[in-house]
Amino acid sequence: MTEVSSLTGRLLVATPALADPNFDRAVVLLLDHDEEGSLGVVLNRPTPVGVGDILESWAELAGEPGVVFQGGPVSLDSALGVAVVPGEAQAEGAKGGAAVLGDGPVGWRRVHGAIGLVDLEAPPELLAAALGSLRIFAGYAGWGPGQLEEELVEGAWYVVESEPGDVSSPDPERLWRSVLRRQRNELAMVATYPDDPSLN
Repeated sequence: MTEVSSLTGRLLVATPALADPNFDRAVVLLLDHDEEGSLGVVLNRPTPVGVGDILESWAELAGEPGVVFQGGPVSLDSALGVAVVPGEAQAEGAKGGAAVLGDGPVGWRRVHGAIGLVDLEAPPELLAAALGSLRIFAGYAGWGPGQLEEELVEGAWYVVESEPGDVSSPDPERLWRSVLRRQRNELAMVATYPDDPSLN
């Protein structure tokens, strides 16, 4: 495979066959995907730690539940902010999808559509008026060059389109089923897969 088709901004939804406990029923938003590898955050792993406990200045802007999410098994001591900026999806479309330097509010970098990364070093008040929702992640999920592609071939993940509401789902424990249920193909049936197939 000479060129990697970018999946940035798409969701990886763990298949029931995926055996890695780090990704059991995981929904991963891909923040970066190219020939050098992939990076994403798991959207449905809330922790008991409040955002205010580690990033007090951002706590007010964090959506419900106001907790830190475990973004993945890599670098659990680092924090990533992912935010939706309403109206930015239309702004991107108007420019033919080209990201322009200085695009969007200061301290926010577009990943896909209205979804972007927040510079957690920036003063929160710079972004407060523009943010529709903010979620804080401890750690991330990472894949080396070609690693994710191999997992896709092995059938470990479904790749589906993301929606801005996925980032800020108020019921993250149900995100796996709800993302599958909205698909217009046989994936909608996978949403009914039992948590423990041996009990079926």
